[in-house]
This record gives sequence, structure tokens and C-alpha cells, in this order.
Amino acid sequence: MIRTVLTEIGIFLIPFAVYALFLAATRSGLFVQTSWPVAIVARLALAAIVLVIAGLIGLAHFSGAPPDSTYVPAHIEHGKLVPGVEK
Repeated sequence: MIRTVLTEIGIFLIPFAVYALFLAATRSGLFVQTSWPVAIVARLALAAIVLVIAGLIGLAHFSGAPPDSTYVPAHIEHGKLVPGVEK
């Protein structure tokens, strides 16, 4: 679960990192407040939210077991732990 949360946080930060790289490449003063106007930050946040939503949809669509599968929980057979599986 923590991996999924950290992945989505990383996806959210991508537009801000790209803009910071752009500012660094153009030598525009990365840490100057005028380089980060509210309109640009709002657009970056909107792009970040769109990326996170796309990531969550992709995660829901391409991960997990097939819809008609059955989960067999972990159990002990002959003294050995057998992990849970989707069948």
C-alpha cells in the first residue's frame, strides 16, 4: 500500500520537477519567487492532478486479479506455509 501512495506522490511531483529543470536550464532563478507565479503553479497543480488520476485509473485497470478469479488464502499444508493465490 505504501508503494502505491509513494508512486502517486511521485507522479504528482513530476510537473513541478520538470518546471524546476526548465528554470535551471534557462538560468531563470530557480529559487526566486517571481519564477513561480500563481498562474504557473495552478497549471502545474492541474497537470499533476490529471497525471495522478490517470495513474490511479491505470493502476485499477491493469493490476489485480481477473474479475472472475477466486482467492485462496494462505494456509498450512504438511507443515509448510502455502502462500495465497488467485485461481
